[in-house]
Amino acid sequence: MDGDELLYIIATHKHSSDGGCTGVVGTLMTNFGFEIALRDMGIPFARAKVGDRYVLEMMKERDWSLGGESSGHIVCGDATTTGDGIISALQVLRALQKSGKSLAAMRRGFSKTPQCMVNVPVAVKVDLNHHDAIQAAVARAEEKLDGRGRVLLRASGTEPVIRVMVEGPSANLVRDLAAELAGAVGEAIGSAA
Repeated sequence: MDGDELLYIIATHKHSSDGGCTGVVGTLMTNFGFEIALRDMGIPFARAKVGDRYVLEMMKERDWSLGGESSGHIVCGDATTTGDGIISALQVLRALQKSGKSLAAMRRGFSKTPQCMVNVPVAVKVDLNHHDAIQAAVARAEEKLDGRGRVLLRASGTEPVIRVMVEGPSANLVRDLAAELAGAVGEAIGSAA
């Protein structure tokens, strides 16, 4: 299980006991299905930039005690002030023990949305908002998704690439849209490859 699934289990348990779950902070990379599952339960959700420091910052801003990343960095603010794997594991085990359900049963309410990510190599850092062709390609992709998914383009903080991510209702659709967008990004900014 990834961090989204573990965070879902902790949030679900908090929501059904412990006085409720006031909200959960994820990141730009958090699976769209996670957002839908929380919305269906009436739990507020917000996306922070990638990085547990940004998750923690937004948790403090909103006075929420739970947040995390798909990578597994989870912050249980009512138990600790930073991401801690042991604390997260204990929170999951507590949810399992109190609910009497298995790990698989606890994650059943969360269906991951198909996701595809393509890395487009770049020679220099660029501002994607200033490329009309890229923005037009994003608008076309979002129109095809029709509110059933999302598009994310972001410069990597660790590599000379633009990450093109698409989530949506079918694996074929997201794969095709991600390829189209990656092509548009490469064409507009001149890929380094």
